Amino acid sequence: MDKFDACGIEVSARELVVALNRGEQAERLRSFPNTAEGHAAVVRFLGSAPGCVRVVLESTGLYGLDLACALAGAAQIEVMVANPRAVRHFASALMQRSKNDRLDAVVLREFAARMPFQPWSAPSPTAFALAAVARRLETLTEQCTAEKNRLHAAQLSAAIPLAVRRDVQRSVRSIERAIARLTREALRLLECDPLLSGSYQLLLTAKGIGPTSALRLLAETALLSDDLDVRQWVAYAGLDPREYQSGSSVHRKARISKTGNRHLRRALYMPALVAVSHEPHLRAFYRHLLAHGKCKMQALVAVMRKLLHAIYGMLKYRQPYDGAKVYRLSAPVPAPAPSVEAA
Repeated sequence: MDKFDACGIEVSARELVVALNRGEQAERLRSFPNTAEGHAAVVRFLGSAPGCVRVVLESTGLYGLDLACALAGAAQIEVMVANPRAVRHFASALMQRSKNDRLDAVVLREFAARMPFQPWSAPSPTAFALAAVARRLETLTEQCTAEKNRLHAAQLSAAIPLAVRRDVQRSVRSIERAIARLTREALRLLECDPLLSGSYQLLLTAKGIGPTSALRLLAETALLSDDLDVRQWVAYAGLDPREYQSGSSVHRKARISKTGNRHLRRALYMPALVAVSHEPHLRAFYRHLLAHGKCKMQALVAVMRKLLHAIYGMLKYRQPYDGAKVYRLSAPVPAPAPSVEAA
């Protein structure tokens, strides 16, 4: 679309600051409450003139989620949820030295006008709910691990009072009960959506992906638009390589960009770790990389990327895991290493 009005919306917990260009004319900044009524008012304001409006807001978690859904469902409005790091670099390129909500809204408006626009489409309510549950499970699992480490340390020291050890034990039991409740809720959500339930079963066909990892992987990939290709999935996960080279004297080793969804990266780590021990094709790929001089972590990250490619194919073409399509074996693979429990 050639003609459009550019709009930037700075989202905070209580307020929405809207910067809009009508044609070539910048309108005065408007402020709306970050409530359902405020979202409806923003939609009316942006739709009050003919023509398309392209809106950019930053990915700010839950504060901007309902607004993005309201905008995505409105006629004549296209919405892009931009990566905050991209917006920050864009502001630096504009020599923007100060920072406040009004200036940030103007930067987002310029971002909408000048940068490539990637429309955002709202996933299904079930996918949103599953992602929220999965991320809460991730947080609780980290808390449970930390509390178990504290309990182990406390039990090794006679100087730690019994009351402290019992309190940590109660904390561990409470977190484990919460994890069990949320896991049941995640499975209930899957039962309500045949497509997501089928995707969950497909993920379980990959050796290395257990029930917990399958939930986390499905929750993050279900948020992605259907029109993305596998390279965009890799970039979304932050697993795309980042080259750093300048002239003939500066040539650093390539690293992953990490400019993406950290939840998806974390969800891929344990399945990849299990796969290099128990899945013949990915194990062969891992050992091939080691034999060609890659360090263990580099090879493991490459396996994570391969596994994400496999997940993309499984979910797109509705096929179970096939290791031969991931990496073809050229020779018998040695016996697996010591067992690593699947997540």
